[in-house]
Amino acid sequence: MAMATLSVEALCLKDEDYPPSTQNHGSEDESDSDTESDEKEEGKKEMSIADVYLQACKLVGVVPVSYFLRNLESTTMNLSHHGLGPLGCKALSIALVINTLQLSDNHILAEGAQYLVEMLKANFTVQHLVCRTANSPLEGNGFTDDDGKYFADALSTNSRIKELDLSHNDFCGKGGEHLGHLLANNEGLEVLDLSWNHLRMKGAVAFCAGLKVNMMLKHLDLSWNGFGNEGALAMGEALKFNNTLVHLNLNNNRLTNEGVGMLCRGLEFNDTLRVLLLAYNSLTVEGALALVNVVKNTPKTALEEINICNVLVNENFVHLLEVTCQEHPGLDVQYGGVGGFIAKKPPKRVDPMKVIQVCVITQGK
Repeated sequence: MAMATLSVEALCLKDEDYPPSTQNHGSEDESDSDTESDEKEEGKKEMSIADVYLQACKLVGVVPVSYFLRNLESTTMNLSHHGLGPLGCKALSIALVINTLQLSDNHILAEGAQYLVEMLKANFTVQHLVCRTANSPLEGNGFTDDDGKYFADALSTNSRIKELDLSHNDFCGKGGEHLGHLLANNEGLEVLDLSWNHLRMKGAVAFCAGLKVNMMLKHLDLSWNGFGNEGALAMGEALKFNNTLVHLNLNNNRLTNEGVGMLCRGLEFNDTLRVLLLAYNSLTVEGALALVNVVKNTPKTALEEINICNVLVNENFVHLLEVTCQEHPGLDVQYGGVGGFIAKKPPKRVDPMKVIQVCVITQGK
């Protein structure tokens, strides 16, 4: 079923206070007055945003949000926890003329996501969009895999959105594919927060494929997603080719020393990333050494900050870091302290029966 759409123009035409937007301008003598009329009518439309919103609420059957009406002159609008719901989001989308919109914790769901992205296709003022949820999915926006397609479609034609916060939602495998398409096609997004989702395995790989060809994104937060080593391999491949990303947050992503090694293969070719956050992964001093070594052995690296604040290191690491900082004086590595060790395989356990056999043979001689 096709989604019904409403527009500012359509609503204004329903208002008896406004004359029709199409008038008969028959003579050249009336051109100046026509221009003045157009300017006045444009002014009326700008002043009528409140009326447009009120009428939209009436048409879709929701109660207007008084906070929105009181703050129409503001360039930033925080509507978190207002219980908008899908239809409330639809009415709001019609009247937006702000550049920062926060919609956290509104239970917008798939239906509201459709209305929201329809607005994004035509809206050229919103630049910062926050759609994260609260701790409980039932109390938030609850975007899932299918909703990722709506955002990908809308932002492929909207290059004015600079910041997008979709944290604390339920994007998984398919969602990773849609968000990867978003990155591959979008030409405006600079800050993306996808923390506290479920991007892992195929979803993580598909997302990184989009990041690989993206040419605008600068800050990316993927913390608390469970990328794992498979995602680390894909991210390393993306970093070989991406030359715009400067800040990458991979905290709490189930990365091991092996995964960090895969990530380092990409860092060897990257000359733009400055901040790499890898705290609270399953790393030991072995992974820490790999990270510092890649900085030491990559003259063109731009890395200035590495956060592995939960990892205990040893004296070998401290010495390597001191040597590396002589070549890269701006490098700041945050680690958990000295006391770590590189795990070695324990010696193979001797079969006790073989020991007995050897003793018997020895005594028999």
